[in-house]
Amino acid sequence: MDWDKLRIFHCVVEAGSFTHAGETLGLSQSAVSRQISTLEESIGVTLFHRHARGLILTEEGEILHNAARDIFAKLSMIEGQINDSRQLASGPLRITAAPFIGSTWLAPRLAALKDEHPDIQLTMLLDDKILNLSMREADAAIRLYKPEQPELIQRHLTSIRFHICASEDYLKKHGTPEKVKDLQKHTLIGYPETVAPPFSDPNWLFRVAGADMDSNPNLVMMNSLYGIYEAVRAGVGLAALPDYLVQDSQKIKAVLPDLERQPVDMYFVYPEERKHSKRLAIFRDFLLKTIQETNF
Repeated sequence: MDWDKLRIFHCVVEAGSFTHAGETLGLSQSAVSRQISTLEESIGVTLFHRHARGLILTEEGEILHNAARDIFAKLSMIEGQINDSRQLASGPLRITAAPFIGSTWLAPRLAALKDEHPDIQLTMLLDDKILNLSMREADAAIRLYKPEQPELIQRHLTSIRFHICASEDYLKKHGTPEKVKDLQKHTLIGYPETVAPPFSDPNWLFRVAGADMDSNPNLVMMNSLYGIYEAVRAGVGLAALPDYLVQDSQKIKAVLPDLERQPVDMYFVYPEERKHSKRLAIFRDFLLKTIQETNF
């Protein structure tokens, strides 16, 4: 089986069409089509059903695609291991993290990392979607739950504490809750039930307040913790916010301070085969140092 043709086949499947694959590979659509036809002839099977709506893999195409995907993932992993073995403190480094922790805590502190290690080409992928580290979708992750995959190395970084918060303007206008049952009289801000949350039990506040989430005009939903923070700051209502995010705010105050949700654990996670990476070690040490300087 010709290696170059297998690479083109893999690209076609990932791109979804001959045209898009050609753009990725720097080839014409007709050249890509010819390569796929030659591959099909050489192995004696049809790999795609060609429809006006696009390409659909045949059963044999699915088998070959699964194999090709594993091969290229393994090659990518080996490439990373080779780069790691050089023990270089330079080159690309892709870190995935939940948007709120990446944007509100990590991003403002990256200048120190760049000053000390200017040759690291850092990419931050801020997404609540869980990227596959074994498939090299990212080099490492900052996750807000304990990973269960045995092939991943995990380092517990810290535990994030939350308290119920509101702006001074909101409290002046609507009053300060004195008891838990008072929360039902206030506007509460939390996560929509239909989106993937960045950590477990994101609507703890609704639960302790006994708030009915169905057709409740006192609830405001946002799928962004930073958006929730801004809404609280603007006086929209009350929300459970991380202590580190509000500790220096002059406008936001904790209410019912003795009421605290279970802290959210934060981990630094990376594949075991990357354990000798100099760049990952530098980033891990940077995280540990930065955490010591933050009141979580």
